[in-house]
Amino acid sequence: MELYKEARLEGDSEGFDGETIFELTNGERWEQVEYYYRYRYKYRPTVKIYKDSMSYYLELEGIERKVRVRRI
Repeated sequence: MELYKEARLEGDSEGFDGETIFELTNGERWEQVEYYYRYRYKYRPTVKIYKDSMSYYLELEGIERKVRVRRI
């Protein structure tokens, strides 16, 4: 798995809710496609997006687990 992109979220984040839409400060939007719930409030957290073969995974600042996402 390789680092694809590092960015910040626009506004605040409440973690993963199973169907979260993440909007990056550059305007890109990513949708959570793997169910995982974890609440953690943070204003404009850093996200890291990783690419593994044909899938993308998002790691949210303060939450160690990477969750599968797709760009929308």
